[in-house]
Amino acid sequence: MPFIGVTTSASSGEGPARMSLNAAYLHALQAAGGIPVLLPPFLLDDQLNALLENLDGLLLTGGGDVDPSRYGEKPHALVHGVSAPRDTLEVTVTRWALAQRKPVLALCRGMQVLNVTLGGSLVQHIPDYYGESIAHSQVDAGYRRDEVTHAVDVRGGTLLANLVGPGGLGVNSMHHQSIRRPGDHLVITARSSDGVVEAVEGPGLGPFVVGVQWHPEELAASNEASANLFSGFVAAASGLSVGMPERTHAIRV
Repeated sequence: MPFIGVTTSASSGEGPARMSLNAAYLHALQAAGGIPVLLPPFLLDDQLNALLENLDGLLLTGGGDVDPSRYGEKPHALVHGVSAPRDTLEVTVTRWALAQRKPVLALCRGMQVLNVTLGGSLVQHIPDYYGESIAHSQVDAGYRRDEVTHAVDVRGGTLLANLVGPGGLGVNSMHHQSIRRPGDHLVITARSSDGVVEAVEGPGLGPFVVGVQWHPEELAASNEASANLFSGFVAAASGLSVGMPERTHAIRV
């Protein structure tokens, strides 16, 4: 069974520094056959490097907003949950995973971290850019985290489509930011009907580099497509092919 690095959140603002992680990530990863290894901020460099040497893949999890200064912008008034230690940790381990060609599954904030690490930018507040025809922050709208609330259109002929099927896919949604400009070598593989980028992948960045804007970990116990996303990721971390031919680029990260 492969060892999968799983990033954790870090508290921001006043009070003692804390790290946390929703258990749904661990349950979905374990059900797919992966062994979670938590990667909290505040690790010393030599300790982090020792952990990375033993990892077979990287799971970038959801959480607060990425500091807009990392993509050259000033923060929107509604930017929240920024944690410099978490940003630093996740950019560091993302660069490591891409340089080592380790499988990466990036979820919600994780997809945004992947994008920013590769030189992309973000929409800082979706309603300002795409309107409010879809409740992308579904918990604020009264829905459960494990409830499907809208559809995304998955592009055929992609790794994501191989895992979850092409065309319409029902997803959950808990974010107020999204990708604006894709990072280097990332391709958009799904959008919602309002135009929000819902998934990306990097065909030449490694055997499995996939980011989705929704939270499949909350759906995986009862949703085949979500479970397949984790199963494909764990299979890639185990050294197995997950179906798409790899086009290799010279990547600098």
